Amino acid sequence: MAGDYDIIIVGGGIGGSAMAATMAKAGRSVLLLEKSAVYQDHVRGEWISPWGVVETKRLGLYDLLMSAGGHHVAQHVTYGETKTPEEAEAAPLPLDAFIPGIPGPLSIGHPKHCQTLFDEAVRSGATAVRNVDVTRIETGKTPQVEYTHEGESHNATARIIIGADGRTSTVRTAFGIELHQDKPHHMFGGILVENAHGWNDRRQAIGTEGDFAFLVFPQGNGRVRVYGSYPLTDRRRFAGEDGVRLFLDSLRMKCAPENIHLANATPAGPLMSYFNNDSWTDEPMVEGGVLIGDAAGWNDPINGLGLSITYRDVRMVSDLLKENDDWRPELFKPYAEERYERMRRLRFAAKLQATLDAEFGEEARERRRRYEERSKADPTLGAHAAAIMAGPEVLPPEMFTEERRKFVLGKN
Repeated sequence: MAGDYDIIIVGGGIGGSAMAATMAKAGRSVLLLEKSAVYQDHVRGEWISPWGVVETKRLGLYDLLMSAGGHHVAQHVTYGETKTPEEAEAAPLPLDAFIPGIPGPLSIGHPKHCQTLFDEAVRSGATAVRNVDVTRIETGKTPQVEYTHEGESHNATARIIIGADGRTSTVRTAFGIELHQDKPHHMFGGILVENAHGWNDRRQAIGTEGDFAFLVFPQGNGRVRVYGSYPLTDRRRFAGEDGVRLFLDSLRMKCAPENIHLANATPAGPLMSYFNNDSWTDEPMVEGGVLIGDAAGWNDPINGLGLSITYRDVRMVSDLLKENDDWRPELFKPYAEERYERMRRLRFAAKLQATLDAEFGEEARERRRRYEERSKADPTLGAHAAAIMAGPEVLPPEMFTEERRKFVLGKN
């Protein structure tokens, strides 16, 4: 485990393991270091947008994910207080309409997803180590990582270190890369349920009623990931031993009677809540290192794009590494520039979505009513959905301006 490698990857989750498998298949020597001994349910990272599915195909990982239980969702329904359930369900949005050949978003359980990719990295020839504590990271002309495993200390050097260790990235800190964050907008909680067989397992849904907004992403065979948005001022709403039942009971809505199948389902994992916000880095690389995934900054989870962002990061960085032998920071300029603009556009879409779906009270309800009414006459008001489903690059720059935001929200 000690010695010289082409690449050391710190973080063996989805991004790190996908990168390790991809580069090992390309003939590079890879050391993959993962802190956890067993992957846990962190209540995020299970839904891949159609543009993210494209990235899994470009990486050659799509068939692997399908064999591990990947489940495509075919339609989307938006419920809410401004319409009857019958009106909402009368015209579901077909999710195969965004990218030709992609049948819709792909859902897969997070722990299984991580383990599948970690095992693929091992099969592909990467040296992969679990239950690791990284104690020192050094970049520059001779990047190296010190870590402990099973009570023993190791030192490994490489041509480059890839940080894939998530939101609280120690690699990012070691690289000296600044993380920018905006203010949290609302609380976001989630739980996995099973035995929700009455729910259409090809239908995802969102909806807002009162002071709670829900998002539903089925995984097949009666398993469904359910999320909920609620005000920052109510941050402890689902704390305590009754939290799970209170959360599921919040799904019992007049606007979405089918939610009863979710409210009556069996909890199959922890309930976790966290602040919703965006973060980004200006340049996710230094001499001897580059960041991918959440380590390089994340999008507000209300968009559900964490995996899609990560898979594009993996594809772009791995392509650059495979196509070039000079791995100095200048190599990653195209990745840094594309990612910066990608995240800027997705921040715009997230803030717009949060304003429409995750604000509460009479003013917010009236805003949603006006938006629904205006959308019937002008369907382009919902164009930001294309950035979420088909990719932020499919829309022209003028769709991501303050003027556009005001227009969509009816403020000009």
